[in-house]
Amino acid sequence: MDFSSIPLLTITTFLPVVGALVVMVLRPKKTETAYAIGIATTALTLLSAILIWVRGFGPGLSQIEEFSWIPSIDIAYRLGVDGISFPLVLLTALLFLTALIFSTKIKEKANIFIQLVLMLETASLGVFLSLDLFLFYVFFEITLVGMYFVIAKWGHEHRKKAALTFFIYTLVGSLFLLLAFLALYLFSDPNTFDMRVLIANPQITGLAATLTFWGLFIAFAIKTPLFPFHTWLPLAHTEAPAAGSAILAGVLLKLGTYGFIRFPLQMTPDAFREFAPYVIVIAVFTALYGAFVALAQTDIKRMVAYTSVNHMGYLVFGIAIAAVTTSSSGMIALDGAVLQMISHGVVTGVLFLLVGALQDRTQTRDIAEMSGLLKAYPILGWLFIVAAFASLGLPGLAHFPAEFQIFLGGFDVYPVAVGIIIIGLPLTAALYLRAIQKVFLGTLPEQFIGVPDLNRRELWAILPLIAGTVIIGVYPNSLLSLIHATTNFFGL
Repeated sequence: MDFSSIPLLTITTFLPVVGALVVMVLRPKKTETAYAIGIATTALTLLSAILIWVRGFGPGLSQIEEFSWIPSIDIAYRLGVDGISFPLVLLTALLFLTALIFSTKIKEKANIFIQLVLMLETASLGVFLSLDLFLFYVFFEITLVGMYFVIAKWGHEHRKKAALTFFIYTLVGSLFLLLAFLALYLFSDPNTFDMRVLIANPQITGLAATLTFWGLFIAFAIKTPLFPFHTWLPLAHTEAPAAGSAILAGVLLKLGTYGFIRFPLQMTPDAFREFAPYVIVIAVFTALYGAFVALAQTDIKRMVAYTSVNHMGYLVFGIAIAAVTTSSSGMIALDGAVLQMISHGVVTGVLFLLVGALQDRTQTRDIAEMSGLLKAYPILGWLFIVAAFASLGLPGLAHFPAEFQIFLGGFDVYPVAVGIIIIGLPLTAALYLRAIQKVFLGTLPEQFIGVPDLNRRELWAILPLIAGTVIIGVYPNSLLSLIHATTNFFGL
């Protein structure tokens, strides 16, 4: 079937906001109707994303959709896709669908919640598909607004503090991003916001390139986040509703890691190569810090949040290895880093949904207050164990092929750094095994007896992500073939 004349990228990007407008106009009185509209919209968005794959795209940026917006300064509506951005589009469409299915228990102001989630999905898809600096920045900022209200209204006891902290940190990062984008525009000849031109011919050099690189680094280090910009993350994760935490970890953190590849690595490559050793030091410290702090947590949701910091350290380490060398080792590490964006989104997303289901049943997140829950909730327990094993890097599950490639590529360039950073692996194993032992094994307290296991709604949300965890672990080439075609094309 010929899809060449259909603007699939635009349809995929804006379908969610169309669904939000439908909910806003109809204002259904029954929450079931509002959720039906929202879930149908996200399902159609996933289908549209799959059609992008079916239509096919080359190793470089392709399926371009473009028209002039502000011609006097060369701002245009430009969308495109390649093997780096498409897996993130697919991840976004899948996670928002599962998160909305899981969220149907939210009844308070459900119409507004659904509208915000759908708006957030459009903004996230827009970030990954934008090929114009100005358009990218617009979508990037909208994600901040959507997640702020999701945390502030539907979060837990300290939700307002968490939302405000998240907003302030990421807004500061956005200011650095804006300045860096202005520099990229002003130092291009002719001046352009077209990302394709800036990638194909990076022109910024000298002190301007150095300052631009560090502006981009700070912006994306806050979003990722890396130490010492990470302090907003555990609070935001802990206080957000379960679906909000899954979206935040699975999609919004990837705006930062995707940004590292698309901007510093592709638009200021010489500056990134010069300062890559410093980035590697920060990434190694972030990975170890996240693992050690996660090991010390008594709140199971904060524990999972800090493992995200740990995994983001691995991911940025792989990107920095690609910046420091153009050999095959750099490409191997980068392929692993992009694959880990997807694996982390799936694995950590499902962990947050499972923790949310656990909290609904026990009314606590304190590991010390839970025991023997595998007897009470065997389905929930075994699915959590599978997801935990995936997060600690067990072979056959999603994280293993990604982390293996990162460490393999890095070992050829910085073997000492790899030797240090992999200390995080046994620490992650220790913290998850401890959590499994304390929460799911042992004696079952009486207050947890008789509470039902995962219901059909929760299983519809969780099982697709568990399936993705296994598929990526067993058959990583399903995504790696797309990723490698693009990294090889750009010579990253």
